[in-house]
Amino acid sequence: MYDIFVLYQRPEDQEDFDKHYRTVHAPLVEAMPLVREFTWGPVAGAGDGTPYLVARMTYATQDDAERSLSSPEGQAAVADLGSFAGAGVLILNSVRTSTWQR
Repeated sequence: MYDIFVLYQRPEDQEDFDKHYRTVHAPLVEAMPLVREFTWGPVAGAGDGTPYLVARMTYATQDDAERSLSSPEGQAAVADLGSFAGAGVLILNSVRTSTWQR
């Protein structure tokens, strides 16, 4: 499995950020091909200097992730970042080598 994590920095207007993320950005990501799982939510107990929201997209392979992001739907989601994520984002990629569940 291949995961992409997006850490969004704390926006000045959290209400506008939340509304845009929920009504515009999340549907764009959900339309992207090859995404196996998409989860997102605020960082619990976040304060100054910590991310405000974290999103995770899971793919079967890195190649699937690259094809998804290169698709028209992926390009639309990436382009939308400039509409609401002015405080900054950090994108991390991870190849999952092990999974443990209880």
